[in-house]
Amino acid sequence: MAVEKPQWRELFSEVVTSGLCTGCAACVIACPHPVLEYETDNGAYKPFHLDLDGGPDDCTHGQKGCTMCTRACPRFRNWESEIDIQRFARERTADEVWGVGDVLLARATDESLVENGQDGGFVSALLIYVLENDVVDAALVSGLEGDGSTWHAVPMVARTRDDVVTTAKSRYTYSANLLAYEEAVEGGAERIALVGMGCLASAPGAMQARKAGKVARRLSLTIGLLCSKTFDDSIFEKLFEAQYNIKRADILKMNIKGVFQLWTKDGGFHEIPLKEAQPYTREGCTLCPDFAAEHADLSTGGIGAFGDWTLVIVRTDLGRELLSAMKEKGLIETRPGDDDPGAVALLHKLARVSRKRWPETAVPGPRRLPVTPG
Repeated sequence: MAVEKPQWRELFSEVVTSGLCTGCAACVIACPHPVLEYETDNGAYKPFHLDLDGGPDDCTHGQKGCTMCTRACPRFRNWESEIDIQRFARERTADEVWGVGDVLLARATDESLVENGQDGGFVSALLIYVLENDVVDAALVSGLEGDGSTWHAVPMVARTRDDVVTTAKSRYTYSANLLAYEEAVEGGAERIALVGMGCLASAPGAMQARKAGKVARRLSLTIGLLCSKTFDDSIFEKLFEAQYNIKRADILKMNIKGVFQLWTKDGGFHEIPLKEAQPYTREGCTLCPDFAAEHADLSTGGIGAFGDWTLVIVRTDLGRELLSAMKEKGLIETRPGDDDPGAVALLHKLARVSRKRWPETAVPGPRRLPVTPG
């Protein structure tokens, strides 16, 4: 009996056109042939197959046995359990609704990173540490194109402290940071950190679990960002400007704390109800079950009562080693997650809400939820 070798044909029908595709671009960077490209026009954020090689829904290389795109996809078939076992040597229990790991709070001790970064500056401090201490050669991050006035997020490579500081802060629109992989490798990077939301954070684990070659080996550190959803770029003109007269170029900083918060360059501060932003939810987020970046080494987010502290979920031995080393060197300070029980409760709530998005027509794993007493 022939062993099934799922290829682009199966990925296209089961993920890309079914609504499960998050647009992470893992398939694009893993493909060893120049046949996959990435669409960003009109908020699509999806891979597509070039017509010159088998048409949009099939691949001649796949017909010959190439399976790299399906090996890389963090939404293909039994992805969650496969990555759980690869990362943690076991599947999670239903009670581990935000995945395997321990929760604590952390912040950078360098006040310039706190001021310039987001929610305590922990991610900035972590990236600077791994880049300056020979842990990684480069990091795949998002930044703003040009002078930043368009607020259009694009994948970038960070190699220095200045790169990290320049690309700090949150955007809440999408950037497939994995698309900066080729630039990092062309620059000589062999050990690469990836920063991204859950859809991106599961990609290295998928590649490693399915043995996707050099790409899997090079992606050696994953820093996850807690994320309920991202928004299409049209939110700037159609909501912020049309309804609140806030232009892209005038925005200085943004955050989400129960409402959409916008700081403007003239010193203004604006709060916009999240329900008004819902129509601009990016298509790739609608079925995503992963709020907590469940397969990262360290997952991070700014939820809870302490606005200048980062909630951190430490998930792997590498994550624990990095946290310990940074604390020992005085680069960060930490406190127990129990210091902010509201943040832990919100983490559980938002993770549970996200897991309910996963459709019943797909593999059941991501819908596992604890039984509510009574």
